[in-house]
Amino acid sequence: MSAKETDAAQSGQEHSADTYADESAVIGVTAGEERYLIPMTEVSEVIVMPKLAHVPLTQPWFLGLANVRGNLYGITDLGVYLGDKPVPFNLKSRVLLSFTDNKVYGGFAVHSMLGIRKLSEFTQVKSPKKKLPAGIRAHYQDAEGRIWKALSLYALIRDDKFLQIAR
Repeated sequence: MSAKETDAAQSGQEHSADTYADESAVIGVTAGEERYLIPMTEVSEVIVMPKLAHVPLTQPWFLGLANVRGNLYGITDLGVYLGDKPVPFNLKSRVLLSFTDNKVYGGFAVHSMLGIRKLSEFTQVKSPKKKLPAGIRAHYQDAEGRIWKALSLYALIRDDKFLQIAR
């Protein structure tokens, strides 16, 4: 990754599907029943599910707050936030930590990690909806015919819905 790409990623600049290079490294995850591809440049760390401080009167997708090395992260159930039904977390579940240059810290709970991939392993396919939900950039298909959604955590962190955790 070039210094320019790293600077752009750390500053929280949004990516579009067109700016994802075929050789871009992405992290494959499952959240709910869906598979997602997340640019590695948008994930600062992957951790096991931390102890959470419950916050009352919040949206069902907001799991609570976690203190990770002195920084408070709001932890979101990524699957529920993106419209899936709640699925229990297990020992394979992880939290993807991400933050933007304006110090908005987000943690995204996923059900399993599916490894680091290159976007060139996938074929972009037409999105089933004309208007994609916030954060979803494109749809891809793997060699086995499974559909994956390209997801930008930075776009989620900047989305007004994401910033409004109160019910």
